[in-house]
Amino acid sequence: MTTRVLGIHVGHDSNAALIVDGVVVASVLEERFCRVKHYAGLPIQAITYCLEEGGITIDQVDEIALTSNQTDGGPLRQLFNLDIELPKASEDVVDRMVSFAKDVYRSWKPQGLEVPPLYHPTWRTTRRIPTRGVEHHLAHAASAFYSSGRHEPTLVITADGIGDSTSLAVWRASPPDKFELLYKEGASGSLGWFYGLVTEGLDWWVGDGEGKTMGLAPYGSTAGVEGVLDQFCPHYENGRLVKPHDFGRLGFWTEVGTYHWHFAEAERVKQIVLKHGREAIAAEAQRVLEREMVAFVKHWVAREKTRFACFAGGLMLNVKMNQRIWESGVLDVQHIFPEAGDGGLAVGAALLGNAARGGRIAPTPLQQIYWGPSYTNEQIEPILKERHLKYTRVDDPAIAAADRLAAGKIVGWFQGRMETGPRALGGRSILMDPGKRENKDVINARVKFREAFRPFCPSMTEKAARELLDPRARLERYMITSFDIKPDQQERIGAVVHADGTARPQVVEESINPLFHRLLREFGARSGVECLLNTSFNIKGEPIVCNPREAIRCFFDTGLDSLVLGNFVLDKEI
Repeated sequence: MTTRVLGIHVGHDSNAALIVDGVVVASVLEERFCRVKHYAGLPIQAITYCLEEGGITIDQVDEIALTSNQTDGGPLRQLFNLDIELPKASEDVVDRMVSFAKDVYRSWKPQGLEVPPLYHPTWRTTRRIPTRGVEHHLAHAASAFYSSGRHEPTLVITADGIGDSTSLAVWRASPPDKFELLYKEGASGSLGWFYGLVTEGLDWWVGDGEGKTMGLAPYGSTAGVEGVLDQFCPHYENGRLVKPHDFGRLGFWTEVGTYHWHFAEAERVKQIVLKHGREAIAAEAQRVLEREMVAFVKHWVAREKTRFACFAGGLMLNVKMNQRIWESGVLDVQHIFPEAGDGGLAVGAALLGNAARGGRIAPTPLQQIYWGPSYTNEQIEPILKERHLKYTRVDDPAIAAADRLAAGKIVGWFQGRMETGPRALGGRSILMDPGKRENKDVINARVKFREAFRPFCPSMTEKAARELLDPRARLERYMITSFDIKPDQQERIGAVVHADGTARPQVVEESINPLFHRLLREFGARSGVECLLNTSFNIKGEPIVCNPREAIRCFFDTGLDSLVLGNFVLDKEI
């Protein structure tokens, strides 16, 4: 019997996912539709897409799995015919809810019931659909375990800022649906909050700017600043918190449907930044994070007597830290769910719901994450014609793109299903020749409109990976871990080698993305290296483009030279 589970996460990076017989049919962030980065409202359009992609109605869903930060279920009761029973909130969660409610009701609010108008999408069902509340970190753990291909007891570690009063957790996962909690810590042990606190002190958005902190770190030296941030960081020894840190009450600010957070100590960190310099403090934050997390992982790997571990949670988006864990040598397999942050929670909750209902569990490790919308040539061409755009139809988009890239052009690449997660993996990408080091500055200035220090990733074939990457590197598909580039190969791909000689690669396999693989091969035939600079198809502060209209808008609003959209090519006249 077919098992269909719809996963829904409402909160930072709201998202929805549909699992059918243990296979991810669809998974997408609401931000890709509403165009508000890190959107935190109801994922209405994401739910609609998942049902449409699965070719089902809401009545054909066997279960709805909800992440349990939806503590009242109120809005969802109005959208579905649900009886929502979620795990009992901890006292800490209750205290924060009460405090939040008091703040809300001090301000003016329209009177009456919160109900959607007639024109608002709703999914009225003919029956009561079973629902499941999945605790935040359990959903993270499920996303990692069920995508790993493991069918035996497995160590899983989840780490983020905080979710359902947990910031760091260790699990022993066993099929079909047993997750034994071995250890957890709350806010006072949050390494994610430590890194977020430093990020705010550097004047960047907590929950978004941590990647900037990580990217800036290689430009700084920790000489003379070692220890200056220890006062803000929880400290672990032998896999246990020995020095908790009181982060105080976390403040928040809402803007256009998303959250911005504020730490009480951020001003103190900012003064340290002003004294020692941004680069040095970013470097020290990265050093401290790596020290804590690597030691923590090594302890639990040794305790569980394993060489295989799974990871998820927003902290696992730190690719430099992931490299240090890998290079510690304690693991033979280090499986990180590619959408490690909250954008992967709906997938995790739904996968757990599927397994708990006796559904099939994927027999092999995750192969790809192209789980978003796609558009056919028949859908794309009318959009081009409506805008009276000059375009060319080509037989092979890979050849057309390779010719332009070899000529030094910046190319927008819009093909197939959109990737889930924060990394462009050849579905919605901006591409350029990596052979000229200055191309990093060109794209940052002309296309992305962002800070010059921020690096770009390489996408490469397996052949190129073996030529370019340090022998210790894994053949990584998802840009989730950085690796050293061989010193004698760095000039060949200078635009994607970071200041510390590393890069976070995507190794593209022909069986998974044949068109993108062919583009890399075609470019290699022209340039001598089967590798491209690959960055997400967006500009700073905006979500990755989802549909052809957004791709066209980004093309004309930036310094892109060409756009390859399905089998259609647009070129700007010089």
